[in-house]
Amino acid sequence: MEETVWSLIPPVLALLLVILTRRVLVSLGAGIVAGALIINDFQIGESLSQIAGIVRDLFYVDGAINDWEFYILLFLLLLGMMAALISLSGGSAAFGEWAMKRVKTRIGAQLVTIWIGIIIFIDDYFNSLTVGNIARPLTDRHRVSRAKLAYLIDSTAAPICVIAPVSSWGAYIITVIAGILTTHAVTDYGALQAFMLMVPMNFYAILAILMVLGVAWYRLDFGAMKKHEQRAVESGQLVDPDKGKVPGDHREEGSDDGNVGGLLWPILALIAGTVSSMVWTGATATEGAVTLLSIFENTDVAVSLLYGGLLGLTVSLVQNLLLRRSAPRLLSSLWAGIRSMLPAIYILIFAWTIISIISDLGTGTYLAGLVDAHIPVALLPALLFIISGFMAFTTGTSWGTFGIMLPIAGEIAAVTEPALMLPVLAAVLAGAIFGDHCSPISDTTILSSTGAGSHHIDHVMTQLPYALIVAGITLIGYLVLGFVGNVWIALLACLLVLGAVMVVMRKTICAP
Repeated sequence: MEETVWSLIPPVLALLLVILTRRVLVSLGAGIVAGALIINDFQIGESLSQIAGIVRDLFYVDGAINDWEFYILLFLLLLGMMAALISLSGGSAAFGEWAMKRVKTRIGAQLVTIWIGIIIFIDDYFNSLTVGNIARPLTDRHRVSRAKLAYLIDSTAAPICVIAPVSSWGAYIITVIAGILTTHAVTDYGALQAFMLMVPMNFYAILAILMVLGVAWYRLDFGAMKKHEQRAVESGQLVDPDKGKVPGDHREEGSDDGNVGGLLWPILALIAGTVSSMVWTGATATEGAVTLLSIFENTDVAVSLLYGGLLGLTVSLVQNLLLRRSAPRLLSSLWAGIRSMLPAIYILIFAWTIISIISDLGTGTYLAGLVDAHIPVALLPALLFIISGFMAFTTGTSWGTFGIMLPIAGEIAAVTEPALMLPVLAAVLAGAIFGDHCSPISDTTILSSTGAGSHHIDHVMTQLPYALIVAGITLIGYLVLGFVGNVWIALLACLLVLGAVMVVMRKTICAP
């Protein structure tokens, strides 16, 4: 049943159950069990053994510690402890007071969050978690719902990383593009030049950033998002009280002797430690000339996050010791920080497990095989955007979609119409980001919920309508690009439609 329509059953089952039950772990668990049973011809013992093996490999694989998933989980624990210590020092409260004096409105608080998200373009994991910890004291004071904060974070994390050449995403994509250009003997432009030429063709990333700016500025809240925002403004409840505690939410406050440095110094240490570690690991892993691009191409993001987290935690711990916080309070805060991250870690483990199951089933390969090279050439960008979006949605991985779909798109363009090489590659990138935004099993989506302190299902359901609107406009853009062949006309068409949609939203569904 591998690489057939049956391979869609586990991800579709999980996604349907998430929507129907709003219980993420139960839904992911059902998808995992269904996928394992299909792979192992419904042999229960072998299925359970496969699931256990996948979970084990998240921590220990090939005789060594797993330096990706396991390190990411450790980073989450470090971040939880650091955030709890920041709260204990009074840094969060002090920063909230400081920011309230300078950022006077809810709109301003949201715009500050967006700009911080755009500035921190190094890596999406780093972006999601760091921006959440910086912005949360400010948005909480202005009664911005956590679901709205998660949307602000998620809609600037991956979209800015995918169009920034000096980022972990940019380096990975440029490397894949270089292989495609070499394979098809394309010499008109190099990989970096091709990436830069594709930036204005990545309509979804551009429109997602513009949409989140419009939502913040014009208060374009509707559907589930409007309910969360109304509750936050009217009652001060930033999350749905019926859903219980939220991962990443730290309530313990310190004494009034805290100051803004209690938040800023650990965050700056986290940023400095992570970025310097990325440069160091990238430079040491580079063979030959060391350039900025080669550094980010070879950097070890997971190790760098771990080092940065350790430095940030150390600084926050030292600050609390200088403030003479007692050992019991320190230990209590550290344990509270660990507990706060456990729900997010559980979701990540389940998500990574189902992603491995989906990979073994060949879901991505099956979806990629739906591309028919004999369709009208003008429809290629739009078709590849849809397929890439659905692949990222069902598999929960944009990078996996890049790895599968970019070579396929390059092959199709080389055979049918070489002039469409860059447009179809850009369409794949855009589709992968769209699917990643919609998928409840996407690690970026999970970490955005964690960074914001939002219930994960609330973030998924409130962001989905905005992602679908942007995707619809993007699809129009790729149809125009395919038939007209001019990227600037297609981009202008997207911007005009987006502007019209915002006007309609403001006057109708978003009206108070």
